[in-house]
Amino acid sequence: MTPPRTQSTTIDSSTGNLRVAEFTPLPAPADLLSELPLSEAAASTVARGRDEVRAIMDGLDDRLLVIAGPCSIHDPEAGLEYATRLAAVAREHREDMLVVMRTYFEKPRTTVGWKGLINDPNLDGSHDIAAGLRASRRFLLDVLELGLPTATEFLEPISPQYTADAIVWGAIGARTTESQIHRQLVSGLSMPVGFKNGTDGGLQVAIDACGAAAAAQAFLGIDDGGRAALVATSGNPDTHLILRGGSDGPNYGAEHVAAASAKMAGKGLNPRLIVDASHANSGKDHHRQAEVALEIGSHLATGGASADAVAGVMLESFLVGGAQALDVAQFAAGRTQLVYGQSVTDKCMEWDVTAQVLTGLAGAARQRRVHKSHSSN
Repeated sequence: MTPPRTQSTTIDSSTGNLRVAEFTPLPAPADLLSELPLSEAAASTVARGRDEVRAIMDGLDDRLLVIAGPCSIHDPEAGLEYATRLAAVAREHREDMLVVMRTYFEKPRTTVGWKGLINDPNLDGSHDIAAGLRASRRFLLDVLELGLPTATEFLEPISPQYTADAIVWGAIGARTTESQIHRQLVSGLSMPVGFKNGTDGGLQVAIDACGAAAAAQAFLGIDDGGRAALVATSGNPDTHLILRGGSDGPNYGAEHVAAASAKMAGKGLNPRLIVDASHANSGKDHHRQAEVALEIGSHLATGGASADAVAGVMLESFLVGGAQALDVAQFAAGRTQLVYGQSVTDKCMEWDVTAQVLTGLAGAARQRRVHKSHSSN
């Protein structure tokens, strides 16, 4: 049962908060974690998943890390159906791949629009963030109970206090990789985190971000009780680069991977990286995304140093292919119906295509292992 929302506080000040309409208190992180705790099985999935991701990123595990799932979770029911299917495929290919599900609850917007399940869980502009935090955490627990590791993008520094204990792998997006706040946040996160290259395709901001997040930091945040606090961190040694293309074109080719890996190594950072088959690498075309993923697989299957530098691949997929427009005002008024299992943000591959792509990537990872075994003999 969802507790009632706390009464909002109207602002009355002659100089401060002149453009703030109201403050609505949220539950403290500790209260929500107590209300929706990790089970022993879910905690085991998180701990094991983080260890396996680290091992893959460090080259100690020769499987391919595949992070797949909807661009964003807007319908937990459809998301859980997708998770159930993905968990079955993950078990089938567990010898060759570690599959982690995208469970993205916050979406950056170029101007305005629906900002994700945490911000607006009812998809109607009501912005019931307390309900959104509960819905997001409950969804994470459901996915973890399937034995499926979880991944998310961290968009701001407050919500991780409510969800990060249930996350196996994290990402920082292209728009926020350069942000000091996000680098500081990552320095204190408990899981491996990837930084995407800039929207222009440049690598330097992400390389700098990996170095900054690996260092100890001190910054403003909140504690488990929801109080403003000084957060002092020891640094996150498990950062890495994500190639997602940019305005200057895609960067998933062998030459791009080799150059990026060399730059990371030159800075004393992890030379193994993740390639995003979506976003600018596919022009946000879900049909092209499948082709890009298979091209990456073909590269992996050839073996070689640049192929070995690819630790993982990211995919955007859902039950139904493509995407649908979400107008929150129209939806709130009951004038539109959403297609079940289809993205309301970026276009995603449909499930049948996703299953084929995953099978292809598993085969590529297996072939890469064969090449490596032969070269070492």
